Amino acid sequence: MGEAGLIETSTFSKADQVVFSIVGAVGLAPIIAAVRKGKSIAVANKEPLVMAGELIMEMASQSGARIIPIDSEHSGIWQCLHGQEKKTVKSLILTSSGGPFLNRNINFKTITPKAAVKHPKWKMGPKISIDSATLMNKALEVIEASNLFDIAVDRIRVVIHPEAVVHAMVEFVDGGCLAQLSVPDMRIPIQYAITYPDRMNNLLSPLNLSEISTLHFYAPDVRRFPSLGLGYAAKRMGGTLPAVLNAATKLSSVNF
Repeated sequence: MGEAGLIETSTFSKADQVVFSIVGAVGLAPIIAAVRKGKSIAVANKEPLVMAGELIMEMASQSGARIIPIDSEHSGIWQCLHGQEKKTVKSLILTSSGGPFLNRNINFKTITPKAAVKHPKWKMGPKISIDSATLMNKALEVIEASNLFDIAVDRIRVVIHPEAVVHAMVEFVDGGCLAQLSVPDMRIPIQYAITYPDRMNNLLSPLNLSEISTLHFYAPDVRRFPSLGLGYAAKRMGGTLPAVLNAATKLSSVNF
């Protein structure tokens, strides 16, 4: 199909909505083409929004395109922001399960690929599993959230939440906080993105808080997981740095 075919598909005149789940930078040109056509766009791949999120959102405001996030954390923020005025938002909070190395004294030089891709909550491909194990994936999500919701990167926080039940939170200036919770199953944000603004029944198990009993939250250890800090640094510096960081994550996991 190639890039030309992807662009043709993404701008198909009879398509009411386009869902993007292409891995990597290859999705950038098709998303931009769909935005220019004013499409309703559900985005699962974060790379375009990391590399050129500011440009994409500016183009969307001009064309009338609607960008709907599928990532569970960004979908959670998006849902919590419904009906809220931007001036009332103090900070955005992204949760992370902590990956397979949350409670281990690790030496990344001795970690095997098999151990690194064994995520405790999500079944994912090898690259995103590696990024999750090092918290690099969360670094990219911080940049994505800053671009999607037009909020300064220093107003975005990350908390480690091993149960992966709370996917995101929005803190408001009055001290209130809204959270989006669900069982850790990607079919929920995917379904909501496709059916928005409606919500539809499905056959998934409901969230049972009494069964879960306890939810834990921890500050991330940026000394053990320095990748997280790179996301903040890249966004603060701006320019092409987010794109460079995104490219570096692909190179770092190519042997896995």
